[in-house]
Amino acid sequence: MNQHIIARIAIWILSIVMIIFGIQHFTHPRDMLNYVPPYMPGGIVWVYFVGAAFILASVAFIFNKRVKMTGYLLATLLFIFVIAIHIPNYLNAGTIDMQRMALVNALKDTAIAAFALHIAGSADSHGIIY
Repeated sequence: MNQHIIARIAIWILSIVMIIFGIQHFTHPRDMLNYVPPYMPGGIVWVYFVGAAFILASVAFIFNKRVKMTGYLLATLLFIFVIAIHIPNYLNAGTIDMQRMALVNALKDTAIAAFALHIAGSADSHGIIY
């Protein structure tokens, strides 16, 4: 199997995961609302916005359209989550279980952001459309 096929499979796997995350934002918005910082106006609107962003990013990756821009935007969004949500949740967790959950979420989003950066950065070499 050549590297192009392996790269496309990896991108498809990420896309499927992101679609599932996006759907969760629409099917369980009240559960996701707990992650929206209280100082942000709009509340549940952000849950739907992020769900739509995840799904749209996945569609761009699957159909190989605007991949470079999408990868950079997705990485930025996820790094914002780490800085604005997961790190504060980790620092202010009431229990060790909540602290571990915040750490896992921070690491997960950092890893996905790194993968999105890799996709964006290597778009040219894999024949991916900008």
